[in-house]
Amino acid sequence: MRALLPLLRTGGGWRAGGPAAARLPGVPNAGPGPRRAMALYRTEERGEPYSCDYRLFFKNVAGHYISPFHDIPLKADSTEESDIPTKRARNDEHKNVFNMVVEVPRWTNAKMEIATDEPLNPIKQDVKDGKLRYVANIFPHKGYIWNYGALPQTWEDPHQKDKSTDCCGDNDPIDVCEIGSKIFSRGEVIRVKILGILALIDEGETDWKLIAINVNDPEASKFNDIGDVRKYKPGYLEATLNWFRIYKVPEGKPENQFAFNGEFKNKAFALEVIESTHKCWKALLMKKCDRGAINCTNVQVCDSPFCCTEEEARSLVESVSSSLSKESNEEEQMWHFLGK
Repeated sequence: MRALLPLLRTGGGWRAGGPAAARLPGVPNAGPGPRRAMALYRTEERGEPYSCDYRLFFKNVAGHYISPFHDIPLKADSTEESDIPTKRARNDEHKNVFNMVVEVPRWTNAKMEIATDEPLNPIKQDVKDGKLRYVANIFPHKGYIWNYGALPQTWEDPHQKDKSTDCCGDNDPIDVCEIGSKIFSRGEVIRVKILGILALIDEGETDWKLIAINVNDPEASKFNDIGDVRKYKPGYLEATLNWFRIYKVPEGKPENQFAFNGEFKNKAFALEVIESTHKCWKALLMKKCDRGAINCTNVQVCDSPFCCTEEEARSLVESVSSSLSKESNEEEQMWHFLGK
């Protein structure tokens, strides 16, 4: 029998900055070294990782629960600060800096994702046919070959046909493959610049995959468009294409297909796709389209009819946690009754 799952496990501090970032504003660092600002977002784990009731909730710097899907801005404000001082971008680069929510750290296998259909959209592990999902190791790689995540405030509308792929969206925020040297933690919010995009066609739906790099990566200045990935990371795009082509084959599914014969489109094309999915998200939050099962509850999009108070958000989190704990206990009792 599994042990009772704890309702609350505090995550690794201020995710975007780690332990050093948890210092209070205005308090200098102890000892030598550069001064670091407090991170903007915090995460809180509830339930046991790699279980069906695991959830990773997000909080803002004030400690209030927020939605990583709806409340974290798409564009990274130049005044925002993270644990590592951001290198100053050229004026023409500023429009290409976005916030990315890391769902899956590089080299891991658990298929974690923003729960778009749950209140405040915590990160959870995907489940199919009652089983937790893991991606297979695609030789010679282990797990995901990039830090994998999504751009907040974007939505691939399943009712709107993409003009370039002739397929509707996949009902999720737009995905990001971050190719820098650092392995990030689940739930970190990092600033990335976009380099290009790949159009995966998954069971007839458009599932865009952005190629991006952390703006604080030591080599970020060398990467400004998709051609730079070919130049400075030879073989990486080919490996990415192959990974997306065959990663579902071990599950007994056919190879995935791509628009444009698997060609990676450049930064300019990618920025147009981001703008389009951001407009779709705006329509979603303003009740101007069919949202289906998408949960639009948010705390900071004040003009949205789905905006709730901080107290209501806290109650929603407690309600979700209580419900998951009850389901877990009922499951344990069932297996105990069956003698498992």
